[in-house]
Amino acid sequence: MPLDPLAKRLLAMVTAAAPAERTRPTADERRQSLAKLMQFARADAPDVTASDGTLPGPAGDIAYRLYVPAGGQDEPASGFIFFHGGGMVAGSIDTHDRVAAALAQATGCRLISVDYRLAPEHKFPAAINDAIAATEFVSRQAASLGIDAKRLVVGGDSAGATLAAVVCQHTERPAIAAQCLICPVLDFEDISPSREAFAENHLLERATLEADLADYLPDDADPADPRISPLRALNLAGLPPAIIHTAEFDPMRDEGNAYARKLLAAGVAVEHVCHDGMIHNFHALGAVLPQARLVVSQIGEQIRRAVG
Repeated sequence: MPLDPLAKRLLAMVTAAAPAERTRPTADERRQSLAKLMQFARADAPDVTASDGTLPGPAGDIAYRLYVPAGGQDEPASGFIFFHGGGMVAGSIDTHDRVAAALAQATGCRLISVDYRLAPEHKFPAAINDAIAATEFVSRQAASLGIDAKRLVVGGDSAGATLAAVVCQHTERPAIAAQCLICPVLDFEDISPSREAFAENHLLERATLEADLADYLPDDADPADPRISPLRALNLAGLPPAIIHTAEFDPMRDEGNAYARKLLAAGVAVEHVCHDGMIHNFHALGAVLPQARLVVSQIGEQIRRAVG
């Protein structure tokens, strides 16, 4: 299908506001850019309450925000550990506040949004270590958070979906009932056709991806390491059932689609939707893209089925 007209208009606005010369953004520029983009998130969760806390991490406390949907006061509820996007360089529990609240309301889960460490201040594998520590903490302390440890979902969007995929590959698998990957970034070992086709003027620029990777990885890191490129993992058998959403005009489309196929081939249950006409991060831009509300509602239905 062609690019959605509203998505096309948004891309034109973003392109017009961008510098004419496509240089690699600094970490601060990347953070400012994402914060501006996330102003297009839609607040459709008036009945969700939020409270902040900290959990112990490998290098000090990790901040998190717990979202409780209307009716979620009944305990224990299903839980959703959420990792925000931003290329491991940008984003926070604040930039993704509206997205997290909307997902909590749609899924009926008590959602824990994790403020993991970012690069370049904290390079690989700091974010992964924080994500695993957060997952293990929520699993151990589920009762105190009002969560049923047997109904735990791990998910994220963009680079947050990378973390979710890695967590599922590297933690005790029975503790995770499902994984939810939204526009996931899963392969830095190969340049897919979609990365080539949408390298410019499709929200997530090649120069931005290159800058994020350079900020995130130490010099001796191997991009084929499954903790960096989860698509490269050799054995996916036994992983939690997966809910995967990709977008037709997203540079990350092909790797997300390939991961869905690879999981299916390994015997993992997968619900996969590639959204026609959509762009990277579309789910988070509900103020300008009506499809965002539709996909969040769809994710809610899928997760409710997955956790019972």
